[in-house]
Amino acid sequence: MTQDGASGMTQDTLRGVLRLPAQIQVGFGVRAQIPRLLAAHADHVLVIADPFLVGTPVFTQMCEAVRAAGVELHVHSEVAPELPVESLTAIAEVAARRGVGAILAVGGGSALDAAKLVAVLLTHGGPLSRYYGENLVPGPVLPIIAVPTTAGTGSEVTPVAVVSDPERGLKIGVSSPHLVPVAAIVDPELALGAPASVTAFAGIDALVHAVESYTAGQLPRDPDEEGELPVFTGRNVLTEALSLEASGRIRRWLPVAVSTPGHRRARAEMAVASLQAGIAFGPTGTHLSHALQYPLGALTKTPHGLGTGLLLPYVLDVLREDVATAARIETLGAAMGVTGGAAGVVRSLAALNAEIGVPGTLADIGISESQLPTIAELALDSVRLISICPIPVDHALLVRILRSAHAGRLTESALR
Repeated sequence: MTQDGASGMTQDTLRGVLRLPAQIQVGFGVRAQIPRLLAAHADHVLVIADPFLVGTPVFTQMCEAVRAAGVELHVHSEVAPELPVESLTAIAEVAARRGVGAILAVGGGSALDAAKLVAVLLTHGGPLSRYYGENLVPGPVLPIIAVPTTAGTGSEVTPVAVVSDPERGLKIGVSSPHLVPVAAIVDPELALGAPASVTAFAGIDALVHAVESYTAGQLPRDPDEEGELPVFTGRNVLTEALSLEASGRIRRWLPVAVSTPGHRRARAEMAVASLQAGIAFGPTGTHLSHALQYPLGALTKTPHGLGTGLLLPYVLDVLREDVATAARIETLGAAMGVTGGAAGVVRSLAALNAEIGVPGTLADIGISESQLPTIAELALDSVRLISICPIPVDHALLVRILRSAHAGRLTESALR
C-alpha cells in the first residue's frame, strides 16, 4: 500500500464526492440564459433579490426578459441581514399563497441562502428548525436558479445555507444535497463596480474556502459502509485541483478587483475562482476559520468573510506545525506563486489581508481577551467543521489560535 507524503493519503483511501447543479454557466452575458431556464421549470416564479438591485437597469432588464418568456414573477427584495428565521418564514408564507413553482435568487450569499431555505419551507413545511444540521431535508425542494452578484460565498453550487436563530444566539447551518440549485448562472458583469469592502470580504472568504477544502482532513469511513454520506466528506481527490486553481486566481486578482472595481478581467477571474472554490468546499467542507467565525460573527456583527479571512493566517500558522499539513500548505503556496514554504504562505496571506483592508487582529473588531475562551468553547459546538480539521482539535488549540489572532502575533518563523 503506497502512501503519498504530500497528501497523507494511501491509494486505498483516495475518495471523492461531487454534488453539483445540473447546469453551471460562467462568463460575461450568460444571464441571457435565465428566461429559458426558468420557463423550463415553472410559469410562476419567486424572485429573491438583494434590495439594492431593484430598480437597477440590469435587474430590470433581467426581469423583463423573463416576463417576455411567459413567466410571472413575484419579486421579494427585503432580504434581512443575517437571515433571521422569522423573515424566511414570512417570505415562504407569501410565496405559498401565490403558487410559485421555482425560485430565482439574485444577489450575494444572503439572497442565495434565503432562496434555499424558502425552497425547503415551501416544499416540506416548517418550522425551519426541523432541518438544522445535516441531511435532515427529506427530499428535493423547489428548483432554484442561482445568480450570484458577488464573488465569494459559492452558494450557487453548495449544499448549505446559514440562518440566524435568535433563540440560539448563533448562525446555524442547514446542510443537504437537496439544497444544491438546479442551475448556477455566474455573470461577472453583475459584480462590476461593487464596493471595495464587499469585494474584499467576499473574495477573501472564497480563498478561505479553497484553502480549507484543500487542507481538509480525511474523515474515517469504511469504503463499503452503507447509509447516507455526510454532507461534508473531508479530503476530496476530485476537488483538489479546483482548490489550487482558485487559490492562485484569488491571490493574483483579488487586489486588482478591490482597487479597480470596473476591471473586467479581475471580475471574471474572481467569478471563476469563487465558483471553483464553491465546487471544492461544497462536498469537502471547511474547518477552523469557519468554526471560529460563527461565534465571532454573532458577537461582532461583522461580515462573515472579514472574520474568516482575518483568522486564516493564524489558523494556518498553527496547522503548519503538522508535517503533512505543512506540505499541503506549501503546495497551495506554489499555486499562489508564493515562496518560503508554509511559513511563506502565512506571511503572504497576512500581507494580502493588509492590502485589501481586512483587519489584522481580533482586537481591531472589538473582541476582548477575556472573551476568547468562550468563543473557543462555542466553536467546539461546530462539530462537522471541527471534524474536518487535519489535526486533533481541543479547547486549548482554539484558544491558542484566538490569542495569536487577538494580539496579531504569528510565530517567529512566519515573520521572517
